[in-house]
Amino acid sequence: MSHAPSTRRQFLKTSAGVVAGGAMVPYWLSGTSAQAEPIQAKNDRPHIGAIGVGGRGSAVLAQAAAFGEVVAVCDVDRTHAERAREKHGGRATIYDDYRRLLEQKDIDIIVNATPDHWHTAVNIASCQAGKDVYTEKPLTLTIDEGKQLSQVVDQTKRVVQVGTQQRSELAFQTAVELVRNDRIGKLKQVWVALPYYTTKAGPFAVEPVPSHLNWELYQGQAPAHDYCRARTHSNFRWWYEYAGGIITDWGNHHMDIAHWGADCELTGPVSIEARGMFPNAGAADSFNTPDRFFSRMGYANGVEILYFSSVNDRQRYGGIAEQHEEMTPDKIKYLFGEDCPDEIKSFDRNGVMFVGDKGRVFVNRGGVYGKAAEELKENPLPEGSWRVPPSSDHMGNFFECVKTRQEPVSPVRIQHRTISACHLTNISIRLGRKLAWDPNTQQVVGDPEANTWQEREQRSGYQIRV
Repeated sequence: MSHAPSTRRQFLKTSAGVVAGGAMVPYWLSGTSAQAEPIQAKNDRPHIGAIGVGGRGSAVLAQAAAFGEVVAVCDVDRTHAERAREKHGGRATIYDDYRRLLEQKDIDIIVNATPDHWHTAVNIASCQAGKDVYTEKPLTLTIDEGKQLSQVVDQTKRVVQVGTQQRSELAFQTAVELVRNDRIGKLKQVWVALPYYTTKAGPFAVEPVPSHLNWELYQGQAPAHDYCRARTHSNFRWWYEYAGGIITDWGNHHMDIAHWGADCELTGPVSIEARGMFPNAGAADSFNTPDRFFSRMGYANGVEILYFSSVNDRQRYGGIAEQHEEMTPDKIKYLFGEDCPDEIKSFDRNGVMFVGDKGRVFVNRGGVYGKAAEELKENPLPEGSWRVPPSSDHMGNFFECVKTRQEPVSPVRIQHRTISACHLTNISIRLGRKLAWDPNTQQVVGDPEANTWQEREQRSGYQIRV
């Protein structure tokens, strides 16, 4: 694939034309990566509009700015927007309403790093406005949103890259190739381990709305609440009003790798049985998502995914000061049940473990582990083996695909299925029962009440409807 920089004029012509028509042993693969080279001349660079430019938004916008010119920034927190404008040349137009930003005609690319409950509305509107989109994960707030977004992406033919950047990291690519090429034998189980981030905190007192924050617009489709800072910025993740907790946050990353390695990218579980632990026990005005959970999911190809909090990988996020709760034998028994492998009950790391009948491979952001990885240098995969799509730069892959109109390495059609498995885990926990899921019809079987949980009630004026 050519990496020659294109001018913005060439980019627009191409885009418009197509739319109309064990010990860690890292193993480094060779091959051409599907990524774009930075374009130096400012007048030639695609124009970027950034929606949501807080902590994570600032980071992904900096990555995008290597490939395009930032001409507009939008955030309901004006201090975020002003900081982003100054960081990227001081000339970008500032908005607090993304709908006004999408009316700016010279914008080619949208970088969406809003809180989770805004992802789908922004992504749909951006596609319908003729923009290509780099969107942060988790892709959606509900399964129904994923169905609608998938429809819009298919109709508009826009390029949408989901920010599950592990797809562009060599350790994860290596692990997936080892599994898909039977280097651990027939795949039996996948263990998907997330950190134990304590969310024992609250109740939170009502506070005056800061003058720089549009609290009404921040809440969007979510139920209206009095303001407290714990509902915003990094801690929005721990409220069901705006997100799905650790299950959808870290979960979208690691579940993606599990599906990739298990060859389940475009399907989903057929059974889901999950339990969770809520540290605040439903107390009002407190974080309300579980911080520990265990989910057993069966797939039609015979693979079983065990999805859980690694209760001895104790980390903090968002400045929460409360202590992690101790895991007593009774709590361990409740959470993991009787037939869960003992190793999982005392797991002390996060990542993805592939368990085959001839070996295991474990991968996380530190590297890829196991005998199959150790032997790869002396026994490389032969020519003709199954390979992952080449990418070593997630943002670069997106910009290259914007030029070529090829599918990026993390498209909506795959990530909708990934996050659906996470949503189903939350639904099983909240309903307190096992679910049967039909991946073809994308319906819960024999449980009308559970099917209603595929969507949420949305406030008037903020409904998402395609």
